[in-house]
Amino acid sequence: MRRTAEAQRLDRLVAAGAWTDAALALIAIELPRWQVRRLAYDEGEWHCALSNQRDLPDWLDSAVETHHPDMATAILDAFRAVVSRGGTPHLTQAPVRAIQPTDSEPMLCENYC
Repeated sequence: MRRTAEAQRLDRLVAAGAWTDAALALIAIELPRWQVRRLAYDEGEWHCALSNQRDLPDWLDSAVETHHPDMATAILDAFRAVVSRGGTPHLTQAPVRAIQPTDSEPMLCENYC
């Protein structure tokens, strides 16, 4: 039901022509782990950076950065870049098969010759 309410909200935003709000709502719905790290206007272009680890400093974070003269398009380009690089929730939350422990012991094998 929550998914339907979010989709209806997105439909209303698109119908109203609120493209920036619709782009941000799309990120919130489809990429819940990702957030806008930076949205800035510089020299005629909007620069958008999406990050899934906003608490890290800029130099440690692997944010997706895009730019475009239109703000909504810059945000949508960043969304598309995250999806194309595999940052979608259904890929990051895939079940992983558990590995059973074996009856072996690690052995140190160094050759100093």
